[in-house]
Amino acid sequence: MVAYSFAPQFADQVASLTKRQTVRADRKRHARPGEPVQLYAGMRTRQCRKLVDIDPICLDVRAIKVTLAEIDDPSTNFAPFVSQIQIDDTWLYDGQIEAFAVADGFDPQGLSDGLASRRMAHFWARHHGMEDFYGVVIRWEPSNHAG
Repeated sequence: MVAYSFAPQFADQVASLTKRQTVRADRKRHARPGEPVQLYAGMRTRQCRKLVDIDPICLDVRAIKVTLAEIDDPSTNFAPFVSQIQIDDTWLYDGQIEAFAVADGFDPQGLSDGLASRRMAHFWARHHGMEDFYGVVIRWEPSNHAG
């Protein structure tokens, strides 16, 4: 069984199962399709808590590439945007990128442009830099049984 930890901004969405995917860097072992996944906030801290009582089941693990770019925005010093997402051999564009960002927990509420992908780009640049990111997207669904 594999465990994943989430930043505080995503914890409620994971706990309510409105966020059912995560993008992660490659590592020795990720969840496998059909396997339960344990979802936590604050792993390796005293505030660690399990977000979903009955472990969800991994649907799939797919290769992902995320590419950011910057736009010339005189109102800010830094305006990244998600220019491309590739999942396996499929490229996502515009509306598909926006839908992916929403599914990944980037709520567009309160943004002047209303774009979840813009919020995703700022988060991504802060945590991963502007370089292309290669990793996996892991999706899960609620378990249909206890235990």
